[in-house]
Amino acid sequence: MQFETLKTKSGIPKYKQIVSSVEDAIATGALKKGDKLPSLNAIKNEHSLSRDTVLTAFNELKNRGIIHSIVGKGYYVSTESVHVEQKIFLLFDELNSFKEDLYNSFLQKLGDNIQVDIFFHHFNRDVFSKLISDNIGNYSSYVIMPANLEETEKTIRNLPFDKVYILDQVPNSLAEYPAIYQNFEIDIFNGLFAVLANIINYEKLILLYSEEKQPKGILKGFYTFCNQYNMNCEVVDSIKNRTPEKGEVYVVLDDRNLIRIIKKIKEGQLVLAKDIGVISVNDTMLKEIVEGGITTISTDFKLMGEKLATMILNKEHLKIENPSRLILRKSI
Repeated sequence: MQFETLKTKSGIPKYKQIVSSVEDAIATGALKKGDKLPSLNAIKNEHSLSRDTVLTAFNELKNRGIIHSIVGKGYYVSTESVHVEQKIFLLFDELNSFKEDLYNSFLQKLGDNIQVDIFFHHFNRDVFSKLISDNIGNYSSYVIMPANLEETEKTIRNLPFDKVYILDQVPNSLAEYPAIYQNFEIDIFNGLFAVLANIINYEKLILLYSEEKQPKGILKGFYTFCNQYNMNCEVVDSIKNRTPEKGEVYVVLDDRNLIRIIKKIKEGQLVLAKDIGVISVNDTMLKEIVEGGITTISTDFKLMGEKLATMILNKEHLKIENPSRLILRKSI
């Protein structure tokens, strides 16, 4: 493509004129997605500009997700939507109903003209690293949910520090980054304490916990609660090979195990909230209805999404603990 002649007396900075030229070329179809732009040096020499002026223009276009760079090759058009003001990289561990609530509230609060691309690492360290490495420099902000993966800081530190936001779990190695997070240890302790009067009517408290996927803070808070209130307790990684018995209360961290335990309760002809109790972590609309309502310990995912969007829009460098509460229903 050829840039329009840059006007020296227009009052518009020359880097802005370059940005407008690229936008106009995309809007008219002269540039399409995948097309290569002239090099920095070619533009610099043709228009007698400093290299920094051209680089500033290209960086603005990159931050908005309109172009991207490939090391050793140059700059390419990423999208034909020139009205995008920001482009956000959002990396979740996995998608489920409550994270969908977070995602939807995040999008709604961001408003128009901001593009969000969502990715999933599924608790795989190699996938996590590749997704981030492949997208360095292509986004204006990076929202990352490291989950309980080890040594994620080694990859995250390749990103511009001022563009990274950590979501949900914040290991000590990432403590310097802005974050919206859950205090899992305190939340599980306080949630169980809020329903202590119900729990003491049972004989045993059982946590269904997967080391691969679940926050370590939940395990620590569970044991702290059981020790402090002298509760008979047990931690198991699945309900698959276990038969629920009368007098047990199950703390369930994922929806699949919740469905399994409800099925097993029915198969064993046990009465929920009388013979056996169930507390689920992370509230959803479905849990309001299933079996007359499942008691939950849950953060406010909609609020988490809104706070995250506000932080990015205002370019705030904050660490915000998202609130959690127990919602008492008929399952205990």
